Amino acid sequence: MELEALYSIFKQYPVISTDTRNILPNSIFFALKGANFNGNEFAEQALSMGAQYVVIDEEQYQKDERFVLVQDVLTTLQVLAHHHRKQLNIPFIGVTGTNGKTTTKELLNAVLAKKYKTYATKGNLNNHIGVPLTLLSIHQDIEIAIIEMGANHVGEIDFLCKLAEPTHGLISNVGKAHLEGFGSFEGVKKTKGELYDWLQENQGTLFLQSDNQHLKEMAGQRMIKEVITYGFSASNDIIGTLIKANPLLQIEWHLQQLDKQFHADTQLTGSYNTENFLAAIAVGNYFNVSLELINDAISEYKPTNNRSQITKTAHNTVICDYYNANATSMEAALDNIRIIEAKHKVVILGDMFELGAESFEEHKKVVENAKSIFGARLIFVGHAFYEQRYADTEFYETTADAKSALSNHPIKDSTILLKGSRGMTFEKLMEVL
Repeated sequence: MELEALYSIFKQYPVISTDTRNILPNSIFFALKGANFNGNEFAEQALSMGAQYVVIDEEQYQKDERFVLVQDVLTTLQVLAHHHRKQLNIPFIGVTGTNGKTTTKELLNAVLAKKYKTYATKGNLNNHIGVPLTLLSIHQDIEIAIIEMGANHVGEIDFLCKLAEPTHGLISNVGKAHLEGFGSFEGVKKTKGELYDWLQENQGTLFLQSDNQHLKEMAGQRMIKEVITYGFSASNDIIGTLIKANPLLQIEWHLQQLDKQFHADTQLTGSYNTENFLAAIAVGNYFNVSLELINDAISEYKPTNNRSQITKTAHNTVICDYYNANATSMEAALDNIRIIEAKHKVVILGDMFELGAESFEEHKKVVENAKSIFGARLIFVGHAFYEQRYADTEFYETTADAKSALSNHPIKDSTILLKGSRGMTFEKLMEVL
C-alpha cells in the first residue's frame, strides 16, 4: 500500500496499537516483531478485539482488505510517523542526555502547559519504536511537542532526529552509561551530540547548560543558529542557585537582564535536578510563558516515576531513584545524600548494567565514593557489587537476599537512598522499608 493511502486510513483511525494485551478500539494494529514474538500471528485477533486495520509483513496472514501488507512493519511505522510529523507546523523540542532527560521532559511539559496545549513523550517511549508512536499520537490541535530521545548506540540520536525533526533541542548532560554500546565516553558524547548536529544543519535553537564543560565544548564545535544558556554563573541567560536540598530542593533563579529573584520550593529531591529546573525555566521563558507561571509550574511538579521521588513509609523517608542507574547518576545521587541533613542515613545501591569492560572499575569507584559518606549505613546489592565486597559492610548478591536481610533487621527512622538499575527490581525492597 502506498504511504498516502495508509496515511488516509490513519487520519480516519488516528490511534496506533502494537500489543493485543491492551488493544485500543478503532485503532490500527502494527504487527511488530521481537526476539520472542511475531505480531503477524496476532493480527486477526487484533481485529476481533476492536482494531479496524492491521499492518502486517507476512503474506500468509493476509485475509482481506483490512490486512495491510507491507515489506516491513517497523519501517512502515517509522515512515508513517515521519510523514505525520511533516504535517505539523509547530515547535518540536528534542530532549536527550545520559541522565535527567525524562525529568527534564516532564518539567518542560509542566511549564509549557501553563500557556500551550502540549504533547510530551509518555513514559519512556524514547527509542526507534517509541518515538514513532509518540509522533503518531500528536494531534492537529497540539501547539508544542516535546520528544524524548534515548540511545545506546552511535547513530541512534541522528536517526531519531530525522524522524522527529526537532526545531529546538537540549542535552541534559553526558556521562558514563551504555558503554557496551557506545564503546567509550567519547562515543556517548558523539551520539548525544548528534542532536547538536541536527540543530546546526537545520537552523534550530539550542538550550545549553553552559556551565557543563562537556556540553559547552560540544556546542562550541558547531555553529548553531540560536543558543539560550542556563546555569549557575552570571554569564547565563537564566541563572539559578540551589538554596537547600534537605531533601526537597529549594532554588532561586532570575533572568540575566532582570533584577527580580524568584524562589521555588519544589517537590523534587536531588541537587542534580537544579539544572533540570533551570532548563525548563529557560524553555518556558523563550516561549513567553510568564515568569510567575513558570515558577508555579516548577513548584507544583511532582515526580511519579521513581526518579528522584520522595516516599514516606511507615518507618522511613526513602529517596526512590531506582528507575535507572549508571556511573554518572550514581555519583550525583551520592553527592546529594551526602549534603542532606538527616540523623540516620542508609545508602542502598544496586548494580549498574551495560557498562561492559569498565563494569568492575566503575562499581569499585561507587563503593569508594559511598564509603566517604560519614556515618551512613551502606548496603550494596547485585553480582557486580558483590565482587567488591569487604569486611564490615553489607553486600548481597541478589535483591531477594537483601530483602530477606532487611526483613530480619529492619531499618527505622532513617533517610534512605535507594538507587540501582531497573533490572535490580528495587521496588521489591520498598516492601520492607
